[in-house]
Amino acid sequence: MIAASELILNPDGSIYHLNLKPENIAQDIIFVGDQDRVEKVTAYFESIEFSTQKREFKTQTGIYKGKRISVISTGIGPDNIDIVMNELDALVNIDFATRKTKEKLYPLNIIRIGTSGSLQSSVPVDSFVMSQYAVGLDNMLHSYCIDSISNTEIESAFIEQTNWDLQKGKPYVIRCCKALEDQFCSIEFQKGFTATSGGFYGPQGRVLRLKIQDPDLNRKMDQFSFNGMQITNLEMETAAIYGLAALLGHHAISLNAIVANRADGTFSENPHETIDKLIRYALYKLI
Repeated sequence: MIAASELILNPDGSIYHLNLKPENIAQDIIFVGDQDRVEKVTAYFESIEFSTQKREFKTQTGIYKGKRISVISTGIGPDNIDIVMNELDALVNIDFATRKTKEKLYPLNIIRIGTSGSLQSSVPVDSFVMSQYAVGLDNMLHSYCIDSISNTEIESAFIEQTNWDLQKGKPYVIRCCKALEDQFCSIEFQKGFTATSGGFYGPQGRVLRLKIQDPDLNRKMDQFSFNGMQITNLEMETAAIYGLAALLGHHAISLNAIVANRADGTFSENPHETIDKLIRYALYKLI
């Protein structure tokens, strides 16, 4: 039995942070970072059956072209992904009455629709990247046993080529769900290798007033190559989603709207239009 201190439920029986009960979510779940973006997705739904929000975690579940879909805002960063992924898994794979793991586990399909910055001039603003692989530069996932899901060969190459300081933790590399990759694959998406950072400023090489540990890290990541694969973009959630999905038995894919290009210093002139196009295309491919 899972103790009350570990699986925390609200007085109404909903799970602690997400404020959700098992019946409130669909099998197909779209992640967005920004809570205001939830309704930008569900605006295309025919109906909305459920809506709730607690802190930055907003959820709406409804019907799009006959398919039941949930849209959840995760907030920013791997720490928030840890909360969202574990609580969603608990909703479908733990019996709240007995506080025991169910005998038959239920997989969720998780599609991240997010914004990202490109590290390559060949990945221009307003383009879309499907993250085939992700490298986590944060330490969150190392709280779990990840040896069975990480790609040690790519990890070793990344550490060597970037002269990565292991005092910051060991980078981990996780692949997306192959079935969802096949489902969403199209000429609209460039398959990419996404770097997931634990922060927005120093961890992504941005300098305002503070010096950073490795001012050349972005250049090193730009130049990284493994069997012809380069790091395409940098954001803050994908590797954590892929890692926890793989460990928990769920399926995940990350679709990135490129709104900035760090290589040439450009930013999208109309990021909202780019994001809306990605939303519409993701919904189309989900049906």
